[in-house]
Amino acid sequence: MIPLRDTIPSGRVPVVNYAIIAGNLLVFGYEVSLGGRQADAFIMRWGLVPRHFALANLLTSMFLHGSWLHVLGNMLYLYIFGDNVEDRLGHLRYLLFYLLCGCAAGGAQALSGPDSNLPMVGASGAIAGVSGAYFLFFPGARVVTLVPIFFFLQVIEIPAVVFLLIWFLGQLMLGLAALGSHAGAGGVAFWAHVGGFVAGMVLGPTLRVRPPAPRWA
Repeated sequence: MIPLRDTIPSGRVPVVNYAIIAGNLLVFGYEVSLGGRQADAFIMRWGLVPRHFALANLLTSMFLHGSWLHVLGNMLYLYIFGDNVEDRLGHLRYLLFYLLCGCAAGGAQALSGPDSNLPMVGASGAIAGVSGAYFLFFPGARVVTLVPIFFFLQVIEIPAVVFLLIWFLGQLMLGLAALGSHAGAGGVAFWAHVGGFVAGMVLGPTLRVRPPAPRWA
């Protein structure tokens, strides 16, 4: 399933979400410009390597990507779900929320394979956090989705809670299947997705802007 857009308009310009998208694309463009061994060395230096865990790399790794498909797929999800979550949290709280979810996602993935020498890169853990908050904040939203049905592609609206729940349960099952084996090594960071989604569900309501309490004369 490929999401195309959601049905909830944003009440303000999501400047932080746009800035994060632009930052990811710029960093990936720089990676591409390095090419070959230099790009690999750059990823090893700034990606999150569980065996050589570094707190700073929790932040840097979420702005690196392995391919154009990787970065564009992540940015599509962030574009669809991030504006509404930023609208609900406010600009600065959203930035803090995004970074904290990314750090929680990286930590979850590192804990799932602490002896791994493979670098983890990508914004998907932080974006999973955005999805977790969206899941709670907008239960009535629908996601316009491109769905393959037999040999045809159909565009249908799916309730956001269904779309995101299916995605989360899929990541959880694949993560459990990968535990204790080399399945998923060097590929998809399933536990980053799970950890990020859970972090988003916890941090989203915590950082949400509350309306002022009524004042009684």
